[in-house]
Amino acid sequence: MIPVQIFGREMQVDPALEDYVTKKASKLDRYIDGVEEARVDLTFRKAKRAAEDRFKAQITLKGKKFTLRSEERTDQVHSAFDAALDKMQRQIERYKGKHYRGKADAAVKNDMAMEEVIAAYQAEPVPLIARRKRFFLHPMDEGEAIEQMKLLGHEDFFVFYNMDAGCVSVMYQRGDGTFGLIDTEMA
Repeated sequence: MIPVQIFGREMQVDPALEDYVTKKASKLDRYIDGVEEARVDLTFRKAKRAAEDRFKAQITLKGKKFTLRSEERTDQVHSAFDAALDKMQRQIERYKGKHYRGKADAAVKNDMAMEEVIAAYQAEPVPLIARRKRFFLHPMDEGEAIEQMKLLGHEDFFVFYNMDAGCVSVMYQRGDGTFGLIDTEMA
């Protein structure tokens, strides 16, 4: 069983809820190998207009080569957690399909007839890249990045070369209006 960290924001996590979340989240390592830690954030927002968005559950799984995250909002904390757990299980299956099946599929594809291969690929929906852009990175600090983000009307994220960190960074606006920063480095 994996260690589960539970954090409550704007709410108290009572022992019954903590047991419920721990029991279910600690079993996620059954679906994927290499899980080192699971984090569950439970948030209550009283000021939300829609009652179905008041409770938010966010699950983050960290492993040696992956980080998976799911988030759901509902009107009850248990149902928000259960929905986020279901979403996490689907993400694990999708991740395993992309990373674990690669070597086994190569041998099978060599044995299949060409028509079968084409039919198999046509059955799966292929993500379509609808637009490509070229963006020139200008060195700037985090404050300038926020300023540029606002000036350009990029409400979700902004990519820039962080001259303080010496890497490409992504500035993004969080749900509560604050900003987040992702610094990149080669794996």
